[in-house]
Amino acid sequence: MVRKIQLLDATLRDGGQGLEDLHKNSFSDKIFSEELKHNIIESLGNSNVDIIEIGTMGPSVDDKSKFAIYQNVEELSKYLPKIRNPKALYAGLYIGPDTDVNKIPNWNPSLVEGIRVILRYSELQKSLDYCAALSAKGYKVFVQPMLTMRYTDAELDMVIQAANKMKAFACYFVDSYGYMQPKDVKRLFDYYDSRLDKDIKIGFHAHNNMNLAYSNVQYFIDIESDRDIIVDSCATGMGQGAGNLQTELIVPYLNKNFGKVYDYDSILDICDVLDKDMIPNDLWGYSVSRLLPAVYTTAYKYGLMMRNKYHLSFRDMNKVFSLMPDDLRMRYTAENLSKVLKVLENNE
Repeated sequence: MVRKIQLLDATLRDGGQGLEDLHKNSFSDKIFSEELKHNIIESLGNSNVDIIEIGTMGPSVDDKSKFAIYQNVEELSKYLPKIRNPKALYAGLYIGPDTDVNKIPNWNPSLVEGIRVILRYSELQKSLDYCAALSAKGYKVFVQPMLTMRYTDAELDMVIQAANKMKAFACYFVDSYGYMQPKDVKRLFDYYDSRLDKDIKIGFHAHNNMNLAYSNVQYFIDIESDRDIIVDSCATGMGQGAGNLQTELIVPYLNKNFGKVYDYDSILDICDVLDKDMIPNDLWGYSVSRLLPAVYTTAYKYGLMMRNKYHLSFRDMNKVFSLMPDDLRMRYTAENLSKVLKVLENNE
């Protein structure tokens, strides 16, 4: 059996969530114009990327469509191109299990076929039940345990058993804060591979806080197994925190080494627009501010706020991270940040 390697581009989804986060904290006013959203989706279709994630879904009192975040699957699916690449799977992501599942229509060809769901760690069973309900409605469901490194073996077993029962399309491990090492990739892959039903794909979503996304993904691809896998990427690496594996980096690697025929020029067309309108503002990518939280296995938003709002030196940031109580590391809130900064004051 020859394993299948699929590439999922999440430029609009992860990039859009990154832009929203920057906007909320007054770090950027960049948005996706309607023209840009359609152009990115069209270019991704032309590129022959296997899975195209066209945005995020989640109920909100605000209109977040300028970040490719929509209220429901019907609104998101309006961005499906009139002429679709018949070989591509078009998908969207639910931020969590917040939309009343009874209001989500059964899948039909006017809607995205793939739905990814971020599992809410504090509501794990509810999230898994939500995934199962979407699978029963006919969607190809991707089970996404964000920040997978925080999951115990018992919790991973819970996720895997649920994925098997619902016959999920894919089950992921996710390096949300960008501190996974190759040994972590191997451990999680082997754990999934030995327990997931053989027809469920294993996906890997890498972030770039320690500049390891590309090497970690290469390692993931090279693990010997018959398992079909999915690799996530974004054009120019656009995404939350330090961003993701760059689509323009992984495409030639897959074309050269694994017989893929992705159209590189179509990917570069997306990069061209983003490079002109976004990247000069340092909205994502490697930085020391994004590295330091990863060194201490901590939520990246702490670093962004310490540096850009409170203007701490890297030396002081390092001290804060080294003294931070472990129970505050996994979840950034303004209140948690205040507690963290008091740690610095009390140790000066």
